[in-house]
Amino acid sequence: MTLANKLTISRFLMVLIILILAILHNLLAYVVFNTVTLCDLLILFVFVLASFTDYLDGKIARNRNQVTDLGKFLDPLADKLLVITTLVYLLECGRLVAFGISFGFILTLIVIREFIITGFRYIAVSKNLVISANILGKIKTLLQMIFVIWLLIGLYPFVGLGKDIVFVVVGGLVLIMTVWSCVDYIVKNIHILKKTEEVNE
Repeated sequence: MTLANKLTISRFLMVLIILILAILHNLLAYVVFNTVTLCDLLILFVFVLASFTDYLDGKIARNRNQVTDLGKFLDPLADKLLVITTLVYLLECGRLVAFGISFGFILTLIVIREFIITGFRYIAVSKNLVISANILGKIKTLLQMIFVIWLLIGLYPFVGLGKDIVFVVVGGLVLIMTVWSCVDYIVKNIHILKKTEEVNE
């Protein structure tokens, strides 16, 4: 197995760590304040580390000419699980809120988008095709990761109204790229429903 693929697999393990920390956070939320704070910091650290491996595995694969079909399949899957798992945690903590309004629908649209994309990938795999990520998908993932990191650190250094405005602006960009990349994906790959030629996301 290539180093790039090993890094990708390590991201799945980090998703599991975030899930465990999120469970601990919820169990200890009203018991030990310091432990809750520690869980927050650890989730932030693990998420940032996982996000860095996303950049690193792609760079290594390209530089060493080790781009594989397994990597093309696992890399975006790891990204989806990482972002969605952490956003669910943030939703449970009540952090997807601005101007007193819940923006949980951001998570809903992200999940819907990924179900659609996963469906296409499943069909592609059944036809021995591999759909790799394109530039819109990568920008979408980058914006989602930035959004999650900002939420984990409380949108520092923004406070009050500024924090809400930043939330809406960044969240809006995430929504736009989530929907745009999904539509672009469908338009470019709709033919996999009928054809068996090589396609790219």
